[in-house]
Amino acid sequence: MAIAFAVNGVARHIDVPETVSLLEVLRNHLGLMGTRYGCGLEQCGCCMVLVDDQPIHACTREVGSLAGCRITTVEGLGSPAKLHPLQQAFLDEQAGQCGYCLSGLLISAKALLDRTPDPTRAEIVAALDKHLCRCGAHQRILRAVERAAALLREAGPA
Repeated sequence: MAIAFAVNGVARHIDVPETVSLLEVLRNHLGLMGTRYGCGLEQCGCCMVLVDDQPIHACTREVGSLAGCRITTVEGLGSPAKLHPLQQAFLDEQAGQCGYCLSGLLISAKALLDRTPDPTRAEIVAALDKHLCRCGAHQRILRAVERAAALLREAGPA
């Protein structure tokens, strides 16, 4: 069945069974490798993407439920030539070690900052609570989101 939606601002038509996961479509059909497979059970957060600006787990979301939606993956945040302020802040704070979980963290942080431009530390912790990171970079990750929030506030409306 052909399913139409937009990914990172580009209209896409994918002919797959409706029950295929969004993660499989992103990685295997569209070549977007930034969204990672972690647990397949909505427990680690590696597969987070934005669907109509809301963070969701792509590993369990059936693509048939996404017809007409806007999907943003980590590739849609910025480019190597012009990083999104979140990406720059994560680099500046050295917030990643292995980097496996970072795409999901960046997506959840973007959703938070879009709805709460000046989040408290507790709000950041709550927004990232669904993510597992074994590297021990938690404090740097929190500082990176705080730094990105400040950068975005300084830049003003896009």
